[in-house]
Amino acid sequence: MPSEQSTELLDSLKVAAAALREAKIPFALAGGLAAWAHGGPPTEHDIDLMIREHDADAGLAALRDAGLAVDAPPEGWLVKAWHGDVLIDLIFAPKGVRIDDAFLDRCPLVNVAAVDMRVVPLDDILVSKLLALTEHNLDFGPPLEWARAIREQVDWPSVRARTSESPFAKTFLYMLDQLGVVPHADTVAA
Repeated sequence: MPSEQSTELLDSLKVAAAALREAKIPFALAGGLAAWAHGGPPTEHDIDLMIREHDADAGLAALRDAGLAVDAPPEGWLVKAWHGDVLIDLIFAPKGVRIDDAFLDRCPLVNVAAVDMRVVPLDDILVSKLLALTEHNLDFGPPLEWARAIREQVDWPSVRARTSESPFAKTFLYMLDQLGVVPHADTVAA
């Protein structure tokens, strides 16, 4: 892992991972921490954990039993918990990715801060992030940082194909082309 990550974030990750493991709820690390675990930059944001939809209530209960404050917001694709000031999102219905046993099985086992856990593959991290972009949520900063740091590990033609319906993803990928971060779309086999 390239750079130091916040101790507070990693401590919260360990607490959440232990609670989910004890409750026998499979999960995979996602978002900025997953990108960091694959060699990307450190993050100061929340912790994203992907779980199966039918595990959402049990996952929330496991975190509550571990002493975390919890909430089931109306969005309908995640539930939330807080370990102190650190937000932990349990995401069960991200855009562009179906969380099921097959998905979790293909997430590589990575040692993250001395804890072995499944980590979402980079292509899936980028696809779910790019498909979540909207005119009201258009922050290219984190995925740009990830793309610069981990570009050699990403199957860019696959990411392009999986996000081709999103004008925001197309804009992001065009920006990466223009910045020379990834090969131009017309020079990459689709």
